[in-house]
Amino acid sequence: MTVTHDPGTDARTAEAGPELLRSAFRRHAAGVAVITAPGGPAHGGRPAGFTASSLASVSAEPPLISFGIGTGSSSWPVVSAATHVGVHLLGEHQQELAATFARSGADRFAPPTRWTAGPEGVPLLDGVLAWLVCRVVGRVPAGDHRIVIAEVVAGDAAAREGRPLLYHHGRFNALRD
Repeated sequence: MTVTHDPGTDARTAEAGPELLRSAFRRHAAGVAVITAPGGPAHGGRPAGFTASSLASVSAEPPLISFGIGTGSSSWPVVSAATHVGVHLLGEHQQELAATFARSGADRFAPPTRWTAGPEGVPLLDGVLAWLVCRVVGRVPAGDHRIVIAEVVAGDAAAREGRPLLYHHGRFNALRD
């Protein structure tokens, strides 16, 4: 990343690119979610899941959400074929769960991860603040990622009381009063 500085101001300008984007978004606190998808026959029936901080509410009517996933992700083949996904909003007590689903090569659904098959066969994680089951309605190409748009079809918005888990400056964090 090339940075220029104008000594007459406090303004610094960096060339656009991946490092500028990463550097800027390290300063942006985001909620942490885990996205899961049931594994179909083409994937040996193994579910997939990953940690996401790109979750966004898109529309209330119809109820739509979106999230981004890298096409190089080990979860992408399952998510690319899934008709339904699970969205899990994590609490501050779930840093290890978030780390497990962010870890490359981990068996994310092995103990100590606790989960059950929910509506549409979507893996539902235990102990989350809220969960949603969503029908995938679109996958939009966006660079080396896809933006998945999905319609909420079921869920529990009060699965557990607690404070949300946040991701900021490359670490999982909790809210402070």
